[in-house]
Amino acid sequence: MTDYILLIVAAFGAGVLNTIAGGGTFLTFPALAFTGVPPVVANATSAVAVFPGYLAGAVGFKDELKAFDRRQMVRLTVITLAGGLVGALLLVVSSNEAFAVVVPFLLLAATLAFWFGDTIRDWAARKARAVTPFGAAGLFLVSVYGGYFNGGLGIVLLALFSLWGMTNIHEMNGLKNGLSFALSAISVAAFAISGLVEWPQAIVMMVAATIGGYAGAPVARILPKSAVRAIVIAVGLSMSAVFFARLF
Repeated sequence: MTDYILLIVAAFGAGVLNTIAGGGTFLTFPALAFTGVPPVVANATSAVAVFPGYLAGAVGFKDELKAFDRRQMVRLTVITLAGGLVGALLLVVSSNEAFAVVVPFLLLAATLAFWFGDTIRDWAARKARAVTPFGAAGLFLVSVYGGYFNGGLGIVLLALFSLWGMTNIHEMNGLKNGLSFALSAISVAAFAISGLVEWPQAIVMMVAATIGGYAGAPVARILPKSAVRAIVIAVGLSMSAVFFARLF
């Protein structure tokens, strides 16, 4: 019961954070790991837990998504699905021992990406069209990362879009949510078929995360975004430190 209370609180908090600023993975993955779920299974179950939020985000930006050329959108989605599947399969074949070694670095990298997200996007904007606009290689590599771990995926995608030369933040957010949903869908399917998901925990966390997502809207009106960002960064750094300590 204590474990489920921890998972519910973590998932609810993740739903709130994802609605306001992102970073929910910093709560769901460690909570599952701390309750005894093996690292690889914890990562897969965490991806399932936050999956409904991506669907809600994609639906919320449906008008922005319609602004893209249909053939281009299909092409980008196929590339994302391919990369997400490769990343998910890499996780499937990873041992818990190997993934446990990689996790602290992934958490720290995702935290730093979140922390310096605006700086990264500004830098990418100055380098606009430094890479092929709507190129396959960059999106594929980012999708592989997202399928494998997912933390900080939105920030990396926005930076990639800036490198492509995109400037309309609403269209960028729409594309980010649409591709994130596609990536998460293929990843969750791969994890489910591979038997990596702890469904009792996943279902409870999905419900809690969804409720937290709705609760995040009024919270966003009360708390300044800088305060929420500080909380996410503090949690991310703390979780990174804890997982680094567990290596020794």
